[in-house]
Amino acid sequence: MENVNPMGDPPLTRMQRAVLERLRDGHRERSPPPTLDELGRSMGLKSRGSLHKHVQALVRAGLVEAMDGRRRGVRLRDGAGDGDRAGALPLLGSVAAGRPIEALEVPETLDVPEALRGRGECFVLRVRGDSMVDAGILDGDWVVVESRTSARNGEMVVALVDDEEVTLKRIEQSPGRCTLLPANPACEPMEYAPERIRIQGVVVGQMRRY
Repeated sequence: MENVNPMGDPPLTRMQRAVLERLRDGHRERSPPPTLDELGRSMGLKSRGSLHKHVQALVRAGLVEAMDGRRRGVRLRDGAGDGDRAGALPLLGSVAAGRPIEALEVPETLDVPEALRGRGECFVLRVRGDSMVDAGILDGDWVVVESRTSARNGEMVVALVDDEEVTLKRIEQSPGRCTLLPANPACEPMEYAPERIRIQGVVVGQMRRY
């Protein structure tokens, strides 16, 4: 997956971004800048040389600086802490905006601006399919989902069907029936007994790469 960063950091590898986010975590907690050894231990990295290469890449990107001659050796450059306005959310795979497909859990994260997040715990899913196009959700978009187990009628939800597959739809609930509604006239609503549906979350944001 391509590294999409709405906050404007230079393109970074997954490990470089992990190092940067660990330094930003320390910055938010007002912890002293760590040495390479402390940084490596906090991230579970055994190779000091490999970590040094990642840090040097961040130095070249203008995001961190080495504090030569001091015991504590790596700190964010002024302004690099602006990443506090965004953070990495787990990217849990793909969700169908057509027929349900199996959720794919992958070890990825995606930076999401604070304005696109909900109030609670959130995650990101990649949209596959075109059944929500009239709601402005296109194939390939990312949706930001706030984890919830309930939703109001009309909200766009990620629904788990029969504890096996997930789908993205608007929801309508009534006694004895749960209807998952597409936003595409070419697609049919899907009706289920309520016990077959478990709401995983409600869509609170959306991102797209052009």
